[in-house]
Amino acid sequence: MLRTLINKTFGIRDGEIYISFLMQLYIFIIITVLLIVKPTVNALFLSQLGADNLPYGYLLVAVVAVITSYFYNKAIQKFSLLRVTSVSLVLFSLGFLGLAAILQYSFLTDWVLYIYYLGVSLFAVMATSQFWVLANLVFNAREAKRLFGFIGAGAIAGGVFGGYLTSLVVSSFGNKEVILLAALLILFCIPILKKIWKLRVNKLNSYIRVQRKHNENNFEQSSLRLILKSKHLTYLALITGISVIVAKLVDFQFSDFANRAYSDSEDLASFFGFWFSTFNVIALTIQLFLTNRVLSRIGVASTLLILPFTIALGSLLFLTFPELWVLVIIKGVDGSFKQSINKAAIELSIMPIPLHIKNQAKSYIDVAVDSIATGIAGFMLIFLIRKLDLNTSYITIIVLLFVFIWIILIYKLREAYFNSFRTNIQRTLINSSETSTKPKYETTLKTARKILDEGQEHQILSLLDYINSNKLNTLKSNVIDLLNHPSNKVKIAAIKQFYLYDKGTALNRVEPLTLSKDDELVYTALEYILNHSSIKEQQFFKAYLDHESDYISNAALLCLAKEASANQKLALQFGLYNRIENRLQTLTLPENHERETSIAELLITIAESRMTKYYSFIATHLENQNPYIKKHAIKASGITASDQFLNNLIDLIAEKTYRKYAITALKNYGVKIIDYIIKLEKTEILNSNTASQLPKIISKFKTQKAVNVLLKLLRSKDIVIRLAATKALNKLEVSNVKLYFNKRLLRKFTVRESNYYKRTLDAIASIQFAIDNDFNDEKINSTDILIARQNIIELLENQAETSLKCIFNLLSLVYEESDIEITYSALLSDVKEARINALEFLDNLLQSQLKLSVLPVIEHYVLVSTDVDHSSLQLNIMPENKCLKMLIKNRGKKMKLECLHLIKLLKDPKYYSILNKLTKHQNEDVRFSAENALEIVRKRTNT
Repeated sequence: MLRTLINKTFGIRDGEIYISFLMQLYIFIIITVLLIVKPTVNALFLSQLGADNLPYGYLLVAVVAVITSYFYNKAIQKFSLLRVTSVSLVLFSLGFLGLAAILQYSFLTDWVLYIYYLGVSLFAVMATSQFWVLANLVFNAREAKRLFGFIGAGAIAGGVFGGYLTSLVVSSFGNKEVILLAALLILFCIPILKKIWKLRVNKLNSYIRVQRKHNENNFEQSSLRLILKSKHLTYLALITGISVIVAKLVDFQFSDFANRAYSDSEDLASFFGFWFSTFNVIALTIQLFLTNRVLSRIGVASTLLILPFTIALGSLLFLTFPELWVLVIIKGVDGSFKQSINKAAIELSIMPIPLHIKNQAKSYIDVAVDSIATGIAGFMLIFLIRKLDLNTSYITIIVLLFVFIWIILIYKLREAYFNSFRTNIQRTLINSSETSTKPKYETTLKTARKILDEGQEHQILSLLDYINSNKLNTLKSNVIDLLNHPSNKVKIAAIKQFYLYDKGTALNRVEPLTLSKDDELVYTALEYILNHSSIKEQQFFKAYLDHESDYISNAALLCLAKEASANQKLALQFGLYNRIENRLQTLTLPENHERETSIAELLITIAESRMTKYYSFIATHLENQNPYIKKHAIKASGITASDQFLNNLIDLIAEKTYRKYAITALKNYGVKIIDYIIKLEKTEILNSNTASQLPKIISKFKTQKAVNVLLKLLRSKDIVIRLAATKALNKLEVSNVKLYFNKRLLRKFTVRESNYYKRTLDAIASIQFAIDNDFNDEKINSTDILIARQNIIELLENQAETSLKCIFNLLSLVYEESDIEITYSALLSDVKEARINALEFLDNLLQSQLKLSVLPVIEHYVLVSTDVDHSSLQLNIMPENKCLKMLIKNRGKKMKLECLHLIKLLKDPKYYSILNKLTKHQNEDVRFSAENALEIVRKRTNT
């Protein structure tokens, strides 16, 4: 009960509760101590030295922090984070014990105040930085997204508790007692740190090895160099620096106005303690109820914009009303948002950086950059207040200027953040280096000549196909020389290339090829002579139609058929139709042993002649067992574009041997085939192999209508058709930038597909629940029913996998294809870190509407495939009859048949109405199965 409440309220899953509370307690103590010592030391500093000396304190902090950062990085290089953190906590505790003693014996001097002002500043940045480095090590990106809000609430709660505790103890006892309390509290962090290390970090043996390896190599580089080499870290460091400068400027204004209002140090300490705690109460409220929601809705980069925008609004208000209450609001905004929403976003923004770099760079940013920025703020304040003698109200103008720069840097960080995720995902994919891409042909003239002169047949054919649309005159002689190649296919390809050159190119070398014993080569040569020589049509056909060689006469007849399609006079002059009829009669003679190439050529001739009365010859050979002849019959069917061949061609798509030829033939039908495909899709009569190829046919047209029809196919009940449609749309988008793809509609279909995936998971859970129930029920023990249910589950699992592919294909149409492609590859990999990074990348990439629908199902897939029990996706387990009715109504033919088979075995009258409807279904198989099942149910009802 309690675990469920914690999970729903804070997003903490099983196995994360203990470690999360330990981390929360750790940061709670750190911030409690900070909120004890900071207001106390600040109050002592202001009371004794005044607000005018704060800028000098800022400068000293910058100098000391840089020196400290150098030695700190050396320590991290030599020792583990556990040891360095433990030692630093002990040193801070001893330092605060010393301050308590100094206050007890009244040894407080100006230089001692400066030392402790520096010490508190270093404690603030160093202790919190060490904690968040540890948090980045303990949690992965997805866990961090869910848990940093809860853990950060511990920091804010520590601020609330520490601030109010300071006010109470100081007012009741005094400053030394509260400092002594802080010194003792720090020591409690050490056993908590060791426990966390034992529970999580010791298990990360791979990380320890990687860290040691990089400690030997990368720590030779300075932290500054590491940051400057990365745009991501550079922008993050600049944003941190700018935010610190703004915070210090705001803090100076707040402190200056407060010091004027409260002259007594203890009153001032109480004022600071009260407001710091109040700010933290507000921050805690934001952290518990808004941080996770805001991060989930708008992402890391957009969340980072909230703080600068609100400070800018507060500053504009202060320019109108330069009073303490406005500064309380601005300081409250800075204190509340900085420790809640902004802090979580900052920590998440560094997640894509590799751990070995993050450990060093983050420490430098948190300590050195923070302190240098503090020094810059101090220098600015000295110059503005002391040298220019400006009123502190003018600082607001400078704050607005820095906020403007801050906002620009956040926009720059966003792209760098995405690039870091891309790089990190690629880095963590073990098999990424093994991924092969299709090699591209080198297109240098030297390489092309070498292929044409010395290459193998397939290399030459591929090159000629590649340069087919490019008139490369420099290769002309090499192409002509191909007429001497031993392969007839190469000769044919070379002749077709001649059309790109001047009329009559190599005509004297083409003519002898008409005497070869290859029908296709002879036809190609004759067609070239007819179209690319000065010979007249009448002369050509007189010379070749009645040639003694049947190779030449058959080819010439085909040439006549093609020419006659636009010139009926020519057809009549040379008796085209009589010649075709004579050829057909010759083929029907018993003693005829016509070559297969001759029959194939006649099929094309009939198609080109448009002699409909002989189309039966084409139809007959569509059933021919000879693949060569059958392929030419398919080609001939496409040339005719006759409706009588449509069904035959659609059926042939299912056969892999003839699929390519059938698709090409169907393309010849023009745009009318698109409407025919839509009509077929609605009938659900097609098998999966055929259905999957229909979108490919539509995409061949590369028109806006093709895009629109493919979008319509995304509404299909058949997941196979939807997947093929998404693939076809992706190819069209890549190949043609002029086509319009409705992004709004694509997002809608992506949400719809995600819902389909979710319903598929619900159905799997529901059928499995029915299996488990029947297994426990001794009265029901039917092996046939069990097998039928398992078949449905297997089909549903296949559909879920296909649906996931659809989702990512659709996402690649909405977003950058390369981003989605690498994310999908990472999700399918066996590398857990790659999957986690891919999920987090999607979380930041997707817009809110898509994120709410897509991310939960993808996260569920990742968790299930990595054998993790917990998932935020709540499955809806339905009664079996409701589940089967839903599947029959919303799924394709294959699922309908599987469900009808199970219903037939169950013999349950609950299905009577749905069976009655299916008896009128357009698909014959579905109709027959429904009638059969209905008859069995009726018999069961009557008995």
